[in-house]
Amino acid sequence: MVETLKLVYVLIIFYSIFLGIIVCNSSTIMYYDVPCEKDKDCPAPPRFNIRCRKGYCVRI
Repeated sequence: MVETLKLVYVLIIFYSIFLGIIVCNSSTIMYYDVPCEKDKDCPAPPRFNIRCRKGYCVRI
């Protein structure tokens, strides 16, 4: 019984870690309100990869 409870706790901990990773990675996608037609229309700050997707600049 105790070992089953430990297994459940370990599964919950690993699940929460992976859920946190998914949430953190999805929040890094930023949309800019800059309309564009080509990748060159987007502003290019250093260290960021910004591309034109669906008519707006998106940080990839």
